Amino acid sequence: MRVAAIQMVSTPTIEQNLFAAARLISQAAEKGAELIVLPEVFATLEGLSPLAEVGEIAHPAIPSLGATPLQDFLASQAAKHALVIVGGTIPLLSRADGSLIEDGRVRASSLVFNAQGERVARYDKVHLFDVQVSDAQAQYSESLSYEAGSELACVEVEGCQVGLSVCYDLRFGELYRQLVTLGAQLITVPAAFTAVTGAAHWEPLLRARAIENQCYIVAAAQGGKHSETRETWGHSMIIDPWGVVLDCVNTGEGIAIADIDLARIDDIRLRMPIAQQRRLI
Repeated sequence: MRVAAIQMVSTPTIEQNLFAAARLISQAAEKGAELIVLPEVFATLEGLSPLAEVGEIAHPAIPSLGATPLQDFLASQAAKHALVIVGGTIPLLSRADGSLIEDGRVRASSLVFNAQGERVARYDKVHLFDVQVSDAQAQYSESLSYEAGSELACVEVEGCQVGLSVCYDLRFGELYRQLVTLGAQLITVPAAFTAVTGAAHWEPLLRARAIENQCYIVAAAQGGKHSETRETWGHSMIIDPWGVVLDCVNTGEGIAIADIDLARIDDIRLRMPIAQQRRLI
């Protein structure tokens, strides 16, 4: 399976972001991608507060046209190009059980659409980025805008078990260990890492998650200057189970693309059976 990580520099304008995403999806499809991962907040990065104003109600399958533009976009792009899309994250007003969030916050939801445009998986970001960073924005408080999820998600794509994660999750190795326990062979990481934290930790964390779990990592990031106070690191990449970076986009828009070999996972796990040798849980 050929996979692609799309890197964007999203703006405050949803329509402009969707236009850019569609163009990059088309380019990845032309390169033969069968699974495409968009970055975190690909459509709603800046200037949209409160996010509930652009949040959508989750639909179980294909959204009705026009009612939910972000879900409609993902479904239509997947069907148009006959490929699987992991839709970065979009703001959802409803939880996985259908209940509404009533305190003005949303879920940061990563939705997977199959080649027929049907939603086949949903993951709500578990770990929220409430930290201080030595950049122009200084304070990040995602919990003011987002409600944390609590359930993990793994879905089969073309015979490959794909686990879902988002951005700040990357710092919590136990989440990735649990995804592999669920069967994950490839884990997606849509992200919007800050330039400061990304320069220090992005690649080391991604490679560590791949190596310690002996799985592929497909990390699609925001990568550039979005406003006077917001700059993201970029460096979208695809990493194999041995920790080798197969492709990388540094800054600005772009596409990292690589072929996934499931036999390589089996070979590495057979020769170094760390799952069976684990002593501490």
